[in-house]
Amino acid sequence: MKKGRLLTGDRPTGKLHLGHYVGTLANRVRLQEEYDCFFLVADYHLLTTRLDQLEEIEQNIRDVVLDNLSVGIDPDRSTIFLQSAVPQVPELQLIFSMLVSVPRLQRVPTLKEMMRDLHITQPSAGLLSYPVLQAADILSVCGEIVPVGKDQASHLEVTREIARRFNEVFAPVFPEPETLIGEVGTLPGTDGKAKMSKSIGNVIYLSDDRETVTQRVMRMYTDPRRIHPTDPGTVEGNPVFIYHDAFNANKAEVEDLKDRYRAGRVGDVEVKKRLADALNAFLDPIRERRRRFAERPEYVEEIIVEGSRRARAEAQETLERAKEAMKMAYYRGVRHRA
Repeated sequence: MKKGRLLTGDRPTGKLHLGHYVGTLANRVRLQEEYDCFFLVADYHLLTTRLDQLEEIEQNIRDVVLDNLSVGIDPDRSTIFLQSAVPQVPELQLIFSMLVSVPRLQRVPTLKEMMRDLHITQPSAGLLSYPVLQAADILSVCGEIVPVGKDQASHLEVTREIARRFNEVFAPVFPEPETLIGEVGTLPGTDGKAKMSKSIGNVIYLSDDRETVTQRVMRMYTDPRRIHPTDPGTVEGNPVFIYHDAFNANKAEVEDLKDRYRAGRVGDVEVKKRLADALNAFLDPIRERRRRFAERPEYVEEIIVEGSRRARAEAQETLERAKEAMKMAYYRGVRHRA
């Protein structure tokens, strides 16, 4: 017996990276055993900031699905679907937009961060209502738990407020979903910035080959005050050790490296080489699974088709319940006769 319904997803902006893994992918794999899981490829969300790069979207959708499959998402136990293939989602977004104010959306911290990072001076209506569309994604299948990165938690509070508001005004149709943050939280970028970002290029992709991973690790930011290998180094907040803690399965080795680093008895080169080895050991099975799925493009497409079919059916039931609660169920007969 499953505990409940789970939904989370990805914008198809390209391949997924280690930051995505610690932020949400690891939880997805673990929780698919416990929950009825829906994993969304959020192509409508892409339109909020990437209108000039839509020629890449088809390949990006495929890459997102391949990365989910490669880390262990099982399409026989979970539903992978395409947002634009579920027309009930934007219809619910329209309904939900009546339940939240513009000033409330303007206070969402991630909106300000996105505008700053992308140099947007005036957000489009679509970007401003990003959290409302996210609420429609989640509530269309009555999601009860949403594993997200720490930076997305504020969006989920908007979803909870919309569900609560709808239930108060009309009838108790929607759950108030709970947020699940990954154990590592936000993984810093390889350049020491606060988080990995494709637009900045400070990422290690799940599909990177061994040589690329090693090269990126060897260029990683460490303790800027440490000039020589014999200088005592700082472990806390050091990106190399954050990655060791997250991905190096040999915990005894990690503790030994930390002790020697603090004492000035190991250089950055050795610490990084050990990290590169650990990351490649972690990524090897992921890369192999991805290769096998990539050789079967028709199977990957069928996963999306079948998942979207199921999501449409679930979302239609949800939409009809919502309209009944709103006294708008009369429309159903008109639609069938049209």
